[in-house]
Amino acid sequence: MFRLPPILKTARGPLGSFALCLGALVATSCPTFADDAADLIARGRYLATAADCAACHTAPHGGTPFAGGYGIDTPLGKIFSTNITPSKEAGIGNYSEEEFARAVRDGIAKDGSHLYPAMPYTAYAKITDEDMKALYAYFMQGVKADDHRPQKTELPFPFSIRASMAGWNLLFLNKDRFQPNPAKSAEWNRGAYLAEALEHCSTCHTPRNMFMAEDASKALSGGSIGPWYAPDITASTVSGIGGWSDAELTQYLKTGLVAGKAQAAGPMAEAIENSLQHLPDQDIKAIVTYLRDVPGVTSTTGTARDAFGAPSTAVEASLRGLPGQAPDENGYHVFSGSCAACHQAEGQGNDHYPSLFHNTATGGDRPDNLVATILFGLHRTVGETVAFMPAFGADASYTDRLSDKDIADVSNYVLANYGNPAVKVTPEDVARIRDGGEKPLIVKLAPFALPVGIAIAAIVVALIAWLVLRRRPRPVLG
Repeated sequence: MFRLPPILKTARGPLGSFALCLGALVATSCPTFADDAADLIARGRYLATAADCAACHTAPHGGTPFAGGYGIDTPLGKIFSTNITPSKEAGIGNYSEEEFARAVRDGIAKDGSHLYPAMPYTAYAKITDEDMKALYAYFMQGVKADDHRPQKTELPFPFSIRASMAGWNLLFLNKDRFQPNPAKSAEWNRGAYLAEALEHCSTCHTPRNMFMAEDASKALSGGSIGPWYAPDITASTVSGIGGWSDAELTQYLKTGLVAGKAQAAGPMAEAIENSLQHLPDQDIKAIVTYLRDVPGVTSTTGTARDAFGAPSTAVEASLRGLPGQAPDENGYHVFSGSCAACHQAEGQGNDHYPSLFHNTATGGDRPDNLVATILFGLHRTVGETVAFMPAFGADASYTDRLSDKDIADVSNYVLANYGNPAVKVTPEDVARIRDGGEKPLIVKLAPFALPVGIAIAAIVVALIAWLVLRRRPRPVLG
């Protein structure tokens, strides 16, 4: 209860009346201030969930929320997320609101160092000032401080030079805030803001150029993200989601599973687990509305990714008991020993494991997600439901560690019988995906950066020396 100070309690006359009025005003306004602050923090909590901050800034296997330490595999190397709790020792507790916004939207930390775009500030640049204020309030007042110091990111030269990101930002960072499209509905604009800014869909689902910047001309048409491939989510009916119903898209975004069509693994499983399943239905509906309107950029002829395959009754019977020397025989034996117990002998799946036919992971035009799932497994928690598939790569704990050849053979068996038979997998493909996926040109050229830099420096020094010698006065003869 609000109480007047003693000196005002004893006041009489006009001063006393003024004091009582002031006291009443403060008494009625204090709860409002508190409510406003609580509302701002609650809004910030929702925005942080929509922005999927926890997925990258929380270490796996029980890490403290937002204390950092999650290792993000990128073509440049492993980037470790930072502590974004309000710790003044190890986190962002000393950040002003302006400094916080600069880090989130411009990729520049308080000390002036540049962040790598594994932190999707290129998308967060679109976040409005009002939402940035709410995010700051949440991280400063709604998150528990933790003094954990995550492992530092140490990328190879020349990517270790963070200052180089200033040039990259100058070329590729669009700092414009999100602007609603007046020709579209309020629902479409809400979906666009969620997809383009907070959920940063383009960070994964848009292909990148040789400098690892997004190719805006092919927005959301699919892109590599380490060993995984974020598929086309445009309105294309062949490679994208044009053939999905609104109900199927909603179900996928909320649960990561649509039987007979698709299931989320890798980074998408993390996005659903940490972010999308917690969004209210109206926001999911808005995202669906927006995605429906993104034009496809690929071919409109061909078979949709989820339309390939059938049960393998005849094939399974014809290969049973063979010695396993031929690739298809070995693929069958690996499938029978490591896959059929869960996905069933004919690939039809069950209530807990998806069918291998009518499945976008096996029906696409590239095998990355099929191979990555075999190598790294799958884990996705939605509500009380846990989807799990063990890894068969280096992280296998109680399953066989399959060789590159075994994984290639079983992938080809699955593709030939349940998926897109035009797609083939070689042991070299498996090795590439095991090693983090295809490296962009800028990474392939990186080993030459140091010798080329030394050569250029030597040439510059030699040129300067030559110019100095030319300008030196010559002795007069006579």
